[in-house]
Amino acid sequence: MHDTRGTRTRAAFRGCLLGGAVGDALGAPVEFMKLAEIRERFGRAGVTGLEPAYGRRGAITDDTQMTLFTAEALIRALHRFEGRGIVSISDVARGAYLRWLSTQGERARTFGDPGWLVGVPELNSLRAPGNTCLSALRSGGSGTPEQPVNDSKGCGGVMRVAPVGLSRLHDPFRTGSEVAALTHGHPSGHLAAGYLALVVSEVSHGAELRDACYGALGPLAKKRGHEETTAAVEAALELATEADPSPEAVESLGAGWVAEEALAIGLYGALVAKDFAHGVLLAVNHGGDSDSTGSIAGSLLGLLVGERGIPAEWLEDLELRAVITTVADDLWKHFGPEGQGDCVDDLDRYPPN
Repeated sequence: MHDTRGTRTRAAFRGCLLGGAVGDALGAPVEFMKLAEIRERFGRAGVTGLEPAYGRRGAITDDTQMTLFTAEALIRALHRFEGRGIVSISDVARGAYLRWLSTQGERARTFGDPGWLVGVPELNSLRAPGNTCLSALRSGGSGTPEQPVNDSKGCGGVMRVAPVGLSRLHDPFRTGSEVAALTHGHPSGHLAAGYLALVVSEVSHGAELRDACYGALGPLAKKRGHEETTAAVEAALELATEADPSPEAVESLGAGWVAEEALAIGLYGALVAKDFAHGVLLAVNHGGDSDSTGSIAGSLLGLLVGERGIPAEWLEDLELRAVITTVADDLWKHFGPEGQGDCVDDLDRYPPN
């Protein structure tokens, strides 16, 4: 199933962001349900397609909302670097997340030109945002790996960083960790994000998923406090070589409420997948944070199979499909294989401040 040829194509960028959103939407209706409850409501196979959540079929959650603002931050950071010759991506991401906070009915101090995402009506909607993200951003969202803002290792940092891996950064692990540490201070909370960003980067440059997962363990092991994340990843890799995949196997990796467990479940779903649908449905049918684990698996699988590898009926019903596609295309224009020097002037949509 995995075909990593030409993974820095427009289709692959679209697949990564749309796949993550589809996984998010598949998991949204069952996010707070136990496995027995999921089976009682949807049958032995659990969720097999998009079900209503937040008043509509195919609804996204805060996972996709924050992923879009991460992508926005990367493009705005590039514009700032081109104009000034220096940039702190984490500072630009902090501004993006504060703009996201302002869409959640919060009074948030935002900086500079708001750009276009905050004006998308559907993004100005509460979709069970994580308490850690909200509280950290209310206080300014200025945490770093060295100076943590809190001791949280919730999955709200890892579920939003896939776009970091699509950019052409020298050290995607470091950047992924830094943007997660803005809100999640525990080592597992931001190292899981750094690890995922590196895996996405390696796969986008042609590595096989399993090789990328093993290879990213090396940089992870050099980080202080890596032990929980390393153990979770190793458990997922080991489980992926064993018996037939099942929800019970998924649940042996945890529930996904914390970052290293969400990462492990998302990796496992992607590693054992027969196709996009199989892997993502495996990642959401468990008792736990199903939208976040589905988002992680969907981002990886979407990157591998491209937009056309995602079931068309799921894309048709996906909320904000056009917006997600536009952001993916904008990422590709700026960070694709050629640098895409002919991209349109989009400083009005992604201002450098």
